[in-house]
Amino acid sequence: MTLQSSMAFKNLFNLTLVTIAKNKRGYGSIRLLSSISENKLKIDKKNKKRSIFHTMLHGHPEIREEESQAHSKLIARGKYVHEIQKHKIKPDCVEDYIKLVSEHYPRIANNPKNSVHLCGSWQTEIGDLDSFFHIWEYQGYTGYHETQNQLKNDQHYQKFIKELRPMLQNRKNQICLEFAFWATSPPAVLGGIYELRSYRLKPGRLLEWENHWKKGLECRRQYCEPVGAWFCQLGELNFVHHMWQYPNLESRKITREQAWKVDGWADTVFKTVRLISKMESNVLIPLPFSPLR
Repeated sequence: MTLQSSMAFKNLFNLTLVTIAKNKRGYGSIRLLSSISENKLKIDKKNKKRSIFHTMLHGHPEIREEESQAHSKLIARGKYVHEIQKHKIKPDCVEDYIKLVSEHYPRIANNPKNSVHLCGSWQTEIGDLDSFFHIWEYQGYTGYHETQNQLKNDQHYQKFIKELRPMLQNRKNQICLEFAFWATSPPAVLGGIYELRSYRLKPGRLLEWENHWKKGLECRRQYCEPVGAWFCQLGELNFVHHMWQYPNLESRKITREQAWKVDGWADTVFKTVRLISKMESNVLIPLPFSPLR
C-alpha cells in the first residue's frame, strides 16, 4: 500500500469514528443513511402530490402539448362562416311556415347580391318537435355583414320577416366556424335522414375535444361520411355541432355499432364524454328546397 493510499484510508476511518461518535445510540452511519433515505422518500411523495395537483389545475402535459399544436395549426378552416338558425314554430302554423320559407329562402340564396349559400333546411322528426334548422354559409365575416346589410334594404325580405314573426314560439342563431379537419359537404341529394348532434362543452375544453375527435372521426368514416362539424363563436358559446346522414334509423343503429368495433373509437368516446356538460340529438328530415336532401 502506498503512502497516499494509506493516508486516504486513515482519513476515511477517522471520519467513520466521528460519525459513530455523533450517533450516541451506536447505529452510526447505518442510522444516518436510513435518515437520508426517509427524507428522500418524503420529498418524492411531496413531489408526486405536487405533480398530481398541477395536473388537476393545468391538465396533463401530453394534452397541453396537443393543445399547443392545435393553436399553431388553428382548429378552424377560416374560409367560411356558418350561421345555424333554429326556429321553434307554433304547432298550428307548421304548414304555413314551410310554405313561407320555401318561397323566400331559395330566393335569398340565389340572389347574386348576397354573399351567402344555403347548405340545408330541415324539419325535426325526433327531438325538439315543431322546430326547423337552417344552415347558411357566408364568405367570411365580410360576407355575413354584406348579406345582412343587403337584406335590410330588401323589401321582399322585410315582408317575409313580418309574416314569420306571428308563427314563432322562439328563434335563435349561432355564428359558427368549421373544424379544419371536417369540411361541410357540398349540396347533394342523399335521401334518408339527418342527425344533428349538439354538445355543450365545459368552458376551456374545445381544443382538447377537437384533438380527440379528429382522431376518432377516422373510425366513423369507415362506415358513414360526415356532413359537417362546427363550433360556436357568437351566440350560445361552448357549443359543438356535427351532422350525419343515414338512409334510415336502422342503418344509423348498425353504423354506430360497427364503429365500436374499430380500435380507437371507444378511447375517443371515453376522452370526450368527460369534456361535455350537455348533449342533444335531433333527427331531421330535409325540406323539399334544401340543397342537402
